[in-house]
Amino acid sequence: MRYGWWFPRDDLEDGEELIGLHDLFWRRYLDGMGDAEDASLAWTSEATGLILGADGMFDDRRDAGEQLARALADYKGKSVIVLAIPRGGVEVGYQVARALDAGFSLVIVRKLPFPDNPEAGFGAIAEDGSASIIKWAAYGLSRDTIERVVKFQQEEIRRRIQVLRRGDSLPGLTGRTVILADDGIAMGSTMRAAIKLCENQGASRIVVAVPVAGERVAREIGALVDEIVVLEKPPFFRAVAQVYRNWYDVSDREVLRIMEAWRGERSAGT
Repeated sequence: MRYGWWFPRDDLEDGEELIGLHDLFWRRYLDGMGDAEDASLAWTSEATGLILGADGMFDDRRDAGEQLARALADYKGKSVIVLAIPRGGVEVGYQVARALDAGFSLVIVRKLPFPDNPEAGFGAIAEDGSASIIKWAAYGLSRDTIERVVKFQQEEIRRRIQVLRRGDSLPGLTGRTVILADDGIAMGSTMRAAIKLCENQGASRIVVAVPVAGERVAREIGALVDEIVVLEKPPFFRAVAQVYRNWYDVSDREVLRIMEAWRGERSAGT
């Protein structure tokens, strides 16, 4: 049995997408670092850096969104719509939409987690039913298990539409340029499902914009859309959190605060 947190790897072959920090400890030990105590210290230091974001390229999601908006300046005033993926992508998308004078809304997409390891997943599903499944990851799951996970996430999607979007329908995307924003891309399932939704809704141009992604995933996602903007592609990429100095889980309450601020600004004409 393996223990520990799991993080996406960007430099492994297909079928080896995840590495456990428990494995990382034993690699250090077996590679001749000395005794187990030395290896444990190295493991603890590296794990802390991965979890807390020691690389710290962005202060927080607001800072990341502001920097991303500058990279997207060519879209300012061109009647684009920014769709943020809750919850982590909302602050990022909000800052982008404000700077570009763009439309702004939320596109609800949910990871399909493994029943016994909810931090990892075998795909994602969007609010219109568009799905992205990682076949090798779902290989050992029964049809009943997959259907049960999908049903549960669809219920959460409906809840988020009611709570975070106040029950409003997704804005019309036909013939529009859509910028999909998130706080980063790990394995890419969530973004792939969001892309499929935009295609199904008739978007004329799809742009993916994120502060961070691994090199390989960015290349794969980029092949699916008209343009991809990624500010940072760390050579040793393990988790989106590693590029943020202030990383935390975003709550429904924070999303609602951001959306209320957006509506207030639109009403005031700012």
